[in-house]
Amino acid sequence: MAELSQLQFIWKQVSERIQNLVSPISYNTYIKTLEPVDIMGRVLVLKAETPLGANTIMKKHAEKIRDAMAKCDLGVKDFRLVVDGSEEFSLDQEDDSLDAFQSAPINKQFTFDSFVAGAGSKFVYAAAQAVAEAPGETFNPLFIYGESGLGKTHLMHAIANQIARTHPEKKVLYTTCENFLNEFIDSIAQKSSARFRSHYRNVDVLMIDDVQFLKNKTQVQEEFFHTFNELSAQNKQIVLTSDRPPKEIATLEERLRTRFEGGLIADVQPPDPETKIAILKKKASDKKYIIADDVLEFLAQDSGHDVRTLEGRLTKVIFASKLHEEPITLELAKKALNESVNESEEQEDVTAESIISAVCNYFKQSKADLIGKGKKADLVKARQICAYLLCEMLSLPLVAVGNVLGGRDHTTIMYARDKMEKLASLNDKIAKEIDDIKNIVLKQ
Repeated sequence: MAELSQLQFIWKQVSERIQNLVSPISYNTYIKTLEPVDIMGRVLVLKAETPLGANTIMKKHAEKIRDAMAKCDLGVKDFRLVVDGSEEFSLDQEDDSLDAFQSAPINKQFTFDSFVAGAGSKFVYAAAQAVAEAPGETFNPLFIYGESGLGKTHLMHAIANQIARTHPEKKVLYTTCENFLNEFIDSIAQKSSARFRSHYRNVDVLMIDDVQFLKNKTQVQEEFFHTFNELSAQNKQIVLTSDRPPKEIATLEERLRTRFEGGLIADVQPPDPETKIAILKKKASDKKYIIADDVLEFLAQDSGHDVRTLEGRLTKVIFASKLHEEPITLELAKKALNESVNESEEQEDVTAESIISAVCNYFKQSKADLIGKGKKADLVKARQICAYLLCEMLSLPLVAVGNVLGGRDHTTIMYARDKMEKLASLNDKIAKEIDDIKNIVLKQ
């Protein structure tokens, strides 16, 4: 048995998040009465009072509990219920509903219709559509590569969403390379290698994001090689993404590189000016805004290659319009983005250290706490805003931002960045805090 104090700490963090996801009645009736009693690998064992209560939790609240666990980022990723005297909810009972290996969620908003395909992405867009229409029959594997923020993950999710609509009988598994690696390590530690292989090989479509992280991982490459071969032999569809083509992934085994190159390799090119404007129009329309062409052209200028940065500029202008209760004009857009003759010179002095320092001073946190493992709400918010600003102001890769913030993995940084980006468009207080810190950084 794990020490109860550790279990109580984990469950306290998780249950506090669950309070925001369920009604007070459901929380007090079912969640509050749960007691953490053990931990099995990354699975938390919770004791329920009655089988009826346990059944209700599994039917109505299981996904919310898992979502809270994922957001707490405390190392647990699933749970199992036990009830004293119950054969159904017993550790001795094999729980077929519990899968210690989880696929990542699919974003329902990432569809082919919501993807703006420009001149540099028409080929990969068409290839992704072909795979979605006839998985396993053409372009297998499909290997998509390109810089961060250009839409690789969007296309992956679009494929999954399309298959779910047109081929509902097919089992699709989407995950990240990092998750594949972590679950492989867990399977060794928990002596559940057979279950791990069954999870990844009994699918019709396997989609793995960021396979460049296979580099330097000999054992994982070995496991992935055999998984790849088994699926390929059964004409199961494989879709992979990377920030570089297979030949440029260092220390990738030649036999695996050959497999990757055996299908279709398609790159996502940075959007040209016309495509940037089309993307902005689409994003503005999704937010129920109509924006003049001169404003769109201005937003598209000097925005880099990252589509997320492009959308971030649009979000700031929309927020400024709401805040000042003014129509969106070119003047307002320039004001919102702090455009000036000297801005480019100011930004040359922006460093990761200057951003971290500004965040620490603004929220009155120490750098040690900011990059540490503390989970207090105020500290977590400061850390997530810092991650967002590092991504936005410096255009650093997610892995680099993770290293700066205490060695966090890129998925944690991605979550923080996307969360703050969304909150900034919905919460005026958050948007003001982010804008205030950015101004502090630029004026240092």
